[in-house]
Amino acid sequence: MSQTLNPAADDFQRLRDSFAQQTAMRTLGIEIHHIKSGEIELGMPYQTQLCQQHGFIHAGISTAALDSACGYAAFTLMPEDSGILTVEFKTSLLAPAQGEEFRFRGKVLRPGRQLYFSQGEAYALLQGEERLIATMSATLMCIQGREHIKN
Repeated sequence: MSQTLNPAADDFQRLRDSFAQQTAMRTLGIEIHHIKSGEIELGMPYQTQLCQQHGFIHAGISTAALDSACGYAAFTLMPEDSGILTVEFKTSLLAPAQGEEFRFRGKVLRPGRQLYFSQGEAYALLQGEERLIATMSATLMCIQGREHIKN
């Protein structure tokens, strides 16, 4: 039976607490901008230390951010006592990651009891204009009953 698309009673505090534990996201300067049931938007400023040799944000950085966006979109729909792990993802790089800041949006396409299917999109913002730079399709697993994989 699929989970319902209703926000948690805690107004996503469990998700915020979980995200705050991700030292990788903190290191990359990625923050939560918006959350709603089955969706999330993360943001990151341009940082030269995250670039590849041509001055574009490295594809690995965009992929990591999209993975978190897809995962946390699914996490908004998971039971309170659960944790989440990525099972699989595919990233398509559509344009160089060049901009003043970046947005990473995740949306659940199909929730399930154990597997969730999400879609992610990465955007570069340059002079107020948003440009799609990458997409991701991801499969996430709801983990329950494992004390070390919770929230």
